[in-house]
Amino acid sequence: MSDKIEETRKKAAEIIANAKNLSNGEVAAQYNANLEEFLAAGGSRSDMIVRIGEQMFDFFMAGGLNDRSTQGPHEDEPIEGSMRLDFDYLEKFMVDAFEAVGVPAHEARVSANVLIEADKRGIDSHGIGRLKPIYFDRIKNGILHPYKPIEIIKETSTTALVDGQLGLGLYVGPYCMDLAIKKAKEHGVGFVVAKNSTHYGIAGYYATMATDAGCIGFTGTNARPSIAPTFGVEPCLGTNPLCFGIPTDEEFPFVIDCATSINQRGKIEKYERLGMDTPKGMVIDTEGKERTDTKQILIDMVKAKCALCPMGGAGDALGGYKGYSWATVVELLSTAFQSGPFGAAISGVDRETGKPAPMPLGNYFLAIDIEALCDVEVFKKNAGELLRFIRGSAKDPRGPQRIWTAGEFEHDTRKKRHSEGGVVVPPVLLRDMQALRDYLPGMKEKYEKLCFE
Repeated sequence: MSDKIEETRKKAAEIIANAKNLSNGEVAAQYNANLEEFLAAGGSRSDMIVRIGEQMFDFFMAGGLNDRSTQGPHEDEPIEGSMRLDFDYLEKFMVDAFEAVGVPAHEARVSANVLIEADKRGIDSHGIGRLKPIYFDRIKNGILHPYKPIEIIKETSTTALVDGQLGLGLYVGPYCMDLAIKKAKEHGVGFVVAKNSTHYGIAGYYATMATDAGCIGFTGTNARPSIAPTFGVEPCLGTNPLCFGIPTDEEFPFVIDCATSINQRGKIEKYERLGMDTPKGMVIDTEGKERTDTKQILIDMVKAKCALCPMGGAGDALGGYKGYSWATVVELLSTAFQSGPFGAAISGVDRETGKPAPMPLGNYFLAIDIEALCDVEVFKKNAGELLRFIRGSAKDPRGPQRIWTAGEFEHDTRKKRHSEGGVVVPPVLLRDMQALRDYLPGMKEKYEKLCFE
């Protein structure tokens, strides 16, 4: 990065910090002039400070950011060779695949349901896209068990510590949240912690289990180290989602499920499938350089040669310490109760040999029974009124003329995809399905010809 680019980026941060001392017009003028210098020096239009200028200071330039970035949540355009697959067909394929590798029937159905739910909600980074690389490749490499019985190590009326024994997190997670809900229904609160778990899919699945039962849900998990701490470049923390679910009187609950990094590995894997560069400002390497080369980023992340930036970005000018600290909260709750490993010990790779290694993760699940505090219908009505107030507030005149609350886009996507007949699966994932069909025992007999062949 040139000295001029770095100078103008620092100046942008100073303008933001001093904004309260200036009028809106003065702030916009200073920021726009500074961004003109930044771009003239070779700065990227996809850089985070340009995005902030667009969103906060009325900054627009011809040929700048794609207008869609101001139009709210949206689905990506399908790439050539993609096929729309029916949800039931896709879920059955996943159940059959899990059973073929040794997962018992009940656990196979639960695991497939977690994954298909991601595709229904539009969280394409965590659905069928994870089936082969995150689960079956790890089973094949011997670092993940298709099934191990869950053991309760310690239990009270309101809490439990369980051992997943490196079985599929996709069935460990539902078991734990179900146990937390049962305890909450009996005693008001239930908190369950899992050790030796593995990747458990979308955290929002578990929050929704709680809201469906009239509870508030809270869950999180650590993951292989991907986030660098503020002012650091070494990946120390996982993308560590913070997830809350709150029931409402609407068709959908309020569910916020987001990584504590600006982006997460699943999205970068999605960029690779779509042939896209990673937006600047999301990944930093060990030399402090911001990276956009998606394919190499994925390779270097495994080798700890680059890291994701926390929410707020690198440094502290835009509040990166907030995302870093929240990621640390999740890591603490995922390791301290369980005496669990962290850092390189859950990277999935033996740093000395380069061979795949187990990833014993920690998960936690909290359920609070609303009826223990107030009538659940009153609570839902109160929650709904607040959310409707927010969505009904003044709209950005240049935006999509709509405000979303958490969980709403996923609800809309579910309805849309069901009406369209399923989810669009890109060619690389169709090939993954073919590969699983070809090498898993008994799958060729069931799927001599896949629906897209």
